[in-house]
Amino acid sequence: MFDIERWQEIFDAIRKNKLRTILTGVSVASGIFILVVLLAFGQGMQNGIAKEFEADASNRIGVWTQVTTHEYMGLNPGRPIQLRNSNYQAINSKFAEDLENKSPFFRVRNVTVDYNAESGSYSVQGVSPLFQNIENQYISQGRYLNYGDEESVAKVVVISNKIRRELLKGEENPIGTFLKLSGINFQIIGVYGDKGGDREEDRLFIPISTAQRVFNGSDNLNMLFYTLKPSVSLNETVAKSVKLTEDIKTYLKEAHMVAPNDPSAVNTFNTLEAVKRFQNLTGGIKFFFWFVGICTIVAGVVGVSNIMMIIVKERTREIGVRKALGARPRAIVGMILHEAIFVTSVAGLAGLIFSMGLLELVGPNLQVDYVLNPSINFRVALSTVFLLIIAGALAGFFPAWRAATIRPIEALRDE
Repeated sequence: MFDIERWQEIFDAIRKNKLRTILTGVSVASGIFILVVLLAFGQGMQNGIAKEFEADASNRIGVWTQVTTHEYMGLNPGRPIQLRNSNYQAINSKFAEDLENKSPFFRVRNVTVDYNAESGSYSVQGVSPLFQNIENQYISQGRYLNYGDEESVAKVVVISNKIRRELLKGEENPIGTFLKLSGINFQIIGVYGDKGGDREEDRLFIPISTAQRVFNGSDNLNMLFYTLKPSVSLNETVAKSVKLTEDIKTYLKEAHMVAPNDPSAVNTFNTLEAVKRFQNLTGGIKFFFWFVGICTIVAGVVGVSNIMMIIVKERTREIGVRKALGARPRAIVGMILHEAIFVTSVAGLAGLIFSMGLLELVGPNLQVDYVLNPSINFRVALSTVFLLIIAGALAGFFPAWRAATIRPIEALRDE
């Protein structure tokens, strides 16, 4: 039931302590504002990092080789290690249960790319069909490479949206037309796009078998790429990927007679480890933001407690009169608590509305490295306000209880 007299008492108390109430309200509102903004930026950092990893599969493993640095089994250091098709096939067979996507990789060097009178400088790479999944590429026109192309050593090529714009100017549908790679005709079968943007679209792809046979690559490979089948949890998937990379290195060192402790002959990278590190980093940053925001809110709650103590002190005689007239302790406590809850509620909601409004205006347009669309779940933000109101009520309870326990005669003597 709406009690006009009770609310009138609250507003009278606020007017008497206008400056203190305003300062306390600002402190509480700023606490909510800072917490919401910090949490939103924490989420924005997580979004930004996730966007960076969108360019490639987040569980990608790459394998490449260099030269030996240790003598082993009578073989001198400085010996170059060359990946072969047989290595790729053996790894596929040994670790088939763990692998999801796989592709060999051969870079064709010193290739000129021509279309009619136009020419350009682009990277020509021989891959298998599943390389599309490893690179998170999408098809804009036509299709990607398939195993039929690979088996038939087809002279077909997949170009990027960027190459179509730059080299095939005016060609709305380039599918079926021909490019010349070092003077050899290759038919365009597809146009791809890459989530990494133009920086990832300076490449065109041909079947791995065609790259090796037409451009004298023999059975050599530059790299091997894999993605791992996901596990139940990220930690389990990371552990499995670390073990797999070590097992692949062990196999290749044995196959090429490389010392087990040679640090550079066989190399791998594992994006899952980077994902895990970034997740730990963003988790730590979020924890720090929560800590700073909560400390700010606590400062506001302490301010509420202080102002309630001042209000109780200034209204001691009034409280004494009320008790002398028969007011129960519960009524005295309720009177003080209503004021504490009113201040924290109004200030908390004001801070929430202002922070959410600011994020709606600024968030989508924010252009900062590794921060993308900072935002916060409205339920989480609203929950912090409710927790603040509860904390404000607790902060007001102790001064209220002190007021309720004052003996009327002592209260009436108070100056």
